[in-house]
Amino acid sequence: MNSSNATAGRRKGAFTLIELLVVIAIIAVLASMLLPSLNSAKLKAKGVKCMNNHRQLALGWTMYADDNEGNIPHAYGSLAWVQGILNFDGNNRSNWDINRDIRTSRLFNYVGKNPGVYKCPSDLSTVTFGGRTMNRVRSMSMLNWVGGNEYTDGGWGPGWRVYKKITDFRDPGPAKTIVLLDEREDSINDSFWVVRMDGFRSSPLRYRIVDYPASYHNRAGGFSFADGHAEMKKWVDGRTTPRLVRNGQIPLNIGSPNNPDVAWLQERATRQE
Repeated sequence: MNSSNATAGRRKGAFTLIELLVVIAIIAVLASMLLPSLNSAKLKAKGVKCMNNHRQLALGWTMYADDNEGNIPHAYGSLAWVQGILNFDGNNRSNWDINRDIRTSRLFNYVGKNPGVYKCPSDLSTVTFGGRTMNRVRSMSMLNWVGGNEYTDGGWGPGWRVYKKITDFRDPGPAKTIVLLDEREDSINDSFWVVRMDGFRSSPLRYRIVDYPASYHNRAGGFSFADGHAEMKKWVDGRTTPRLVRNGQIPLNIGSPNNPDVAWLQERATRQE
């Protein structure tokens, strides 16, 4: 075979530039069609994991009460369900070291010693320590009325019931009382999350948001309840989901009159004594 025939043979089996561009364009179109579906599936998977974390913690909370004559752990204080104050200071080991507070928490042995259940997988907050970027270890907080500040209201409203035992959840009932929730990374600090009852069912102009719930799942946040079930709540008022403050804290205890999300939370918090 002469050189001209060899060149013709090679050209016959090769792609032209136009054909390559067409293939690339088709791949790009397919990718643009598939990526949203893959992203949606990833978000759903994180939501499922978040719900599983809530169910495990709720079960552990119930088992703790069973082993302690029906007494539930405090939301805050020396007998709190977990210790530690979160912020964005890398020198604060509570932010990133599971041995600091998570492994010593009152529920740890009741959740299969699994530190992962204390954090929503969609919370990507980090701190820097020793030149390393470290994931923060907790996004979960406990409702202030569930165990309270060492079984007191902690200054958040005398006259409202603080639940102390697993048998106390008669009104609004176990299926309607929040125990744990995911708190926003720029709101979370201590171990409990406050729902103020100002204006409950009577004066919505008095509504306030003290601590902000998470909204990592398409403007929804995860909750677990005293009966052990978990659910997502999708927020409807933009004031409940303000712009995220990265590596810092959002202003807390803000008035939010007529906010239907506050009404939803109050209905699932406590009742007058």
